This record gives sequence, structure tokens and C-alpha cells, in this order.
Amino acid sequence: MPYRLVTAALLALGLALPAHALDLSTLSEADRAILRDEIRAYLLENPEVIMEAVAVLEERQAAGQAETDVALVRANSGALFDAPDDWTGGNPQGDITLVEFMDYRCGYCRRAVAEVEGLLDADGNIRLILKEFPILGPESVAASRFAIATKQVAGDAAYKSVHDALMSYTGAMNVAGFTRLADALGLDANAITAAMDSDAVTEVIAANHALAQRLRINGTPAFVMEDRMLRGYLPQEHMQQIAEDIRAQ
Repeated sequence: MPYRLVTAALLALGLALPAHALDLSTLSEADRAILRDEIRAYLLENPEVIMEAVAVLEERQAAGQAETDVALVRANSGALFDAPDDWTGGNPQGDITLVEFMDYRCGYCRRAVAEVEGLLDADGNIRLILKEFPILGPESVAASRFAIATKQVAGDAAYKSVHDALMSYTGAMNVAGFTRLADALGLDANAITAAMDSDAVTEVIAANHALAQRLRINGTPAFVMEDRMLRGYLPQEHMQQIAEDIRAQ
């Protein structure tokens, strides 16, 4: 029987008892041996108790993490929901805001595109904010620089077209590839690529990385829906259920 599970079971039991109930210092060595044998015998006869105790412990840990996440979101709400450099879509007046931290080279971010778009179409009352969060190497950074430069040079509509294109793009993540992509979208490739290495673009990426660090986000995709942190890929139905739970509060 794994020691970790036994430890978790005893810890969960201990959390439910008063402190004096687990004071082994008052027991003799003989009594301690008897107690150990009794515990072992009980667990061998009732192994399901271990999983029940582990489940209780995990629920308490999850609840504690959720409380921490709420505090982190509230402490960083301005940077999350009101940063002027972010692209905002969906319903600008929606009653729920969904923030996505994404990387163009992240496979799960690419899978999440259809889920997020499906959620926005089906719900109609969700505001979406995109956070450029390149963490998968130099090509990720280059792609984010290109997308951010597009927004700064050509505006929100151009950014969204580039964002969507990069999410399915399989070409080289370099200036030559971005130039071809911009030309195909009817954008001013020279102006955009010239702005990629500007301080203004660098500041957006740096701010997003700093925000993610404060929120303890270290992977993509990562979502924040109102005051809830949703780490990792989620199907549309799951996100919709979370939105409904938030509205029901």
C-alpha cells in the first residue's frame, strides 16, 4: 500500500479530529504498536477509506486554491480586464469577461480556438480579451511581436485577422513568413514588420509575462473567467457550465 495514500488518509482523518485526539506523546511504546497494528488492519479491511480520505483532502486543497485564485484575480483586475493594449472581442457589454493567455505555437491553444468561438456564438453575452503570452521559444515571441505590431499599426480588425491566421499557420515564424501572411491579408507588411521590435511591442509582452507571473500562470492556454482561474484547455461545454455557475451566484 503506497505510503503517500496512507499518509493522506491519516492526515484527512486528523483534520477532522480535535488536536488532543492525535496526541501520541501520551501513549507508551506498546500502545503505539497496538495503534499502528489496528490502523493497518482497519485499512486492509477497508481500503476504500483511503480513497475517500484522499478525495476529501483533494477537495479541501482545491477549495483553498480557488480562494487563492480569487484573491489573485481581484488584486490584478485592472491589468487583466482593462489593459488598453489587449484585443477585446465577443460582446463588449457582456455580463461575463473571459481572458485568454495564449501562444501561437501551443497546440492546445489552437484546439481551443473552436471552443472559444463556439462559446461566444452560443452564449452571446461574453466579452473576450486576448493576452499575448509567448512562452514556447523565439518563434512564439516573433509571432506575438508580429500580432501586437499589427494591432498597433493597423488596428483591431487587422489584429484579429492576423491572430486567426497565426492560429492555423504552418509556415516559418519569421519576417519573411509574416510578410507573406500580411500581403495575403491585404495589410502593409513593411510597416508592421518594421514595428515588431519596437519598445511599444516589447512593453506589451513584458507586461503580460509579469501579470502571468503574479497570477501563477506558467502554461498555455490559461483562462480567467470573472474571478475564476481556468488553467489548461477546456471544451466549450465546460466553459459554458462555468459561465452559468457564475451567473447563478
